[in-house]
Amino acid sequence: MKKYAALLLFALFLNGCDDGDLTVDTIDFEDITEAQTCDATTSALVYKLKTQEALLLQMPAGSFRNENDSLYNYTIDSKGNGSYRVLYRAYDGTVATTNICGTIPPSTPRITEEWLGTDGVIEIESNANEIPNTTDGSSRITGYTHSVIFRNITFAKPSGIQTNEEFVFGNYVTKVNPANLTFVADQQVVECSYMKGIFNYNTSFYLSIENIDPDLIKNEVTPTNTPRRSTIKPGQNNVYYRTVKSGTGIFTEGTICVEKKPETPTVDQTWEGQLGKENESGIIEVTTTVVGEKTFTHTITLRKVRLVKGKTGFELGNSFVLGTITKTVTE
Repeated sequence: MKKYAALLLFALFLNGCDDGDLTVDTIDFEDITEAQTCDATTSALVYKLKTQEALLLQMPAGSFRNENDSLYNYTIDSKGNGSYRVLYRAYDGTVATTNICGTIPPSTPRITEEWLGTDGVIEIESNANEIPNTTDGSSRITGYTHSVIFRNITFAKPSGIQTNEEFVFGNYVTKVNPANLTFVADQQVVECSYMKGIFNYNTSFYLSIENIDPDLIKNEVTPTNTPRRSTIKPGQNNVYYRTVKSGTGIFTEGTICVEKKPETPTVDQTWEGQLGKENESGIIEVTTTVVGEKTFTHTITLRKVRLVKGKTGFELGNSFVLGTITKTVTE
């Protein structure tokens, strides 16, 4: 009889311990390939979730830099409302985004264990996601992948202190809008004496060739399949792609072709064409035809031009038409 009573008590003990609590020895989120964020605008709180676990990384807005081939570090700060914080939590039930990002977190599941990063370095390596178009040779940047590793991180956990020489948090992707290169329909290229060149534009961007080679645009018909050609050179045929800063206004001819730039709109980003190589890249072509006796149409095409900003770049394409200029010769 005593034997059966002991077995019954043991069964009750096991049942009483099975309350959904998760006992944690190590943190392992390697199967979660990509982190999420509560606010894609700031990326201030980035996290990974498993069924009953969460790994959180809190940093000031803008800490994930959209820069290609860059490496930077932040020191973990757990004191008070530290700027750079790492936190692990285990729960007694299934955890979801609402448990992490909700203004008023739900009452369940409950946190059963918490590890706080108290020391170490957050290392972030960032690279641009440049997506090629094999049809026309162009490419566009859709975002940046940030690979995060914690170096010599110390966790304060219920059972004591634990230090990891290297702890891989994983990847977090920030998304950006690919370059908009659609001009206003049927809009001709504009000549600008201030920039000694030409440009085409939309309200949110403009693409210009500044200090253009004067021999490129002549009121003379070019032979069939023999356009005038030149390349991007130091101080000549400089190609620029500039975007407007959101909320500051729109681009117009009057705000682009002026020596003294107005206060609005504000230029957000400037991308510059890489120097060209004869018959290979960075090529500017002009084909001239005649309409009537004294009216000439010049079609400007950019071939294999790569636009760069810092270490980041993208391709305009094998044949990108900037637009046309129509000129009438008057005697």
